[in-house]
Amino acid sequence: MTVGIEAMNVFGGSAFLDVTALARHRKLDMQRFDNLMMKQKALALPYEDGVSYGVNAARPVLDALAPAERERIELVITCTESGIDFGKSMSTYIHHYLGLGRNCRLFEIKQACYSVTAGLQMAASFILSGTSPGAKALVIGTDISRFLAAEGGDGLTEDWSYAEPSAGAGAVAMLVSDTPRVLQLDVGANGYYGYEVMDTCRPIPDSEAGDADLSLMSYLDCSEKSFLEYRKRVSDVDYRETFQYLVFHTPFGGMVKGAHRAMMRKMARADPATAEADFRQRVMPGLTYCQRVGNIMGATVYMALASTIDNAVIDSPKRIGIFSYGSGCCSEFYSGVVTREAQEHQRQFHIKQRLDERYELSMEEYESIVRSSGVVRFGTRNVKLDTDMVPGVRKALSGTKALVLREINGFHREYEWIG
Repeated sequence: MTVGIEAMNVFGGSAFLDVTALARHRKLDMQRFDNLMMKQKALALPYEDGVSYGVNAARPVLDALAPAERERIELVITCTESGIDFGKSMSTYIHHYLGLGRNCRLFEIKQACYSVTAGLQMAASFILSGTSPGAKALVIGTDISRFLAAEGGDGLTEDWSYAEPSAGAGAVAMLVSDTPRVLQLDVGANGYYGYEVMDTCRPIPDSEAGDADLSLMSYLDCSEKSFLEYRKRVSDVDYRETFQYLVFHTPFGGMVKGAHRAMMRKMARADPATAEADFRQRVMPGLTYCQRVGNIMGATVYMALASTIDNAVIDSPKRIGIFSYGSGCCSEFYSGVVTREAQEHQRQFHIKQRLDERYELSMEEYESIVRSSGVVRFGTRNVKLDTDMVPGVRKALSGTKALVLREINGFHREYEWIG
């Protein structure tokens, strides 16, 4: 039996900011900033959350299905670091607003940025089990970075300064089935590697903590060791020749470039010039969307996958090697095959066009949104949201039919369609 991704879509937010302007506004070291390789970042408004982002990513995928196909979705998994409740899963809200049938398993996975890979592999195993022939699974990675202004003032906390330009907001939805029109997984070709490390964490729901240097070292360690585990399971694997493209979890482009350079040096004994040329050919197509949205945690590697499929030269079947990493930590290297027909099918979602249509925030609008981010926090009991707080965003959503958070009433979140 074959299994993999039948369709996938990226929702990169409704508003974005030019991060070069942000870096200059924050008076950051521009040489250090350039190493991030970022261009834009998506920003979630107070009336947007993991539920609305997940629904907005999944709706185009479901709209392309016939009613009978929608009825075969028997598993909905949300994967996130931005959960809204310690018990209730976002998958229940998403399932409801997508209008899916009730013969469906609904649950949520949290494992830092590895969570969506865990969801994808779990969904693939469900399909491969054959216990419900013809069933489909919907896996949604959805996350927002909503850092709060420092207590006692409007300024951002110091540790946010260099993370700010690369921290994004968005979601990726993947339909997993035995008809892998977009990516056919190499079944059994998986190398996983995990251990306990305190590189980054979320000790409180609305903020992160961690050690940036330790996180980088753990990421580099896992990129190597998970690939070595993959090589134990798959014969005649060559890092340089087996994979026509490589996709990495992408906190920011510079981190990916460093990891790829290290892997090329260790696995292919490549000199710096060769590694640079290989990066531009095999890795850079996957950074295109990431450079415009920012780090969306577990969904980032799948945004990079969508970017690769949309932007790569796929004139014949190509094998893609995929590295997924989640702090704390767990990692996996696996692979799959895409075809020219897969690329044509995937491009129907017009992800680049949707990113182009987002509203560009001014610095004043951006600062205002950051200051108002505390309106909705983890555990908010009652609040009504102003969906007209930035009129340009509402105008940009016109004609798109987007879901937004209207209010929280006794902890229950109520949403509405606009546009």
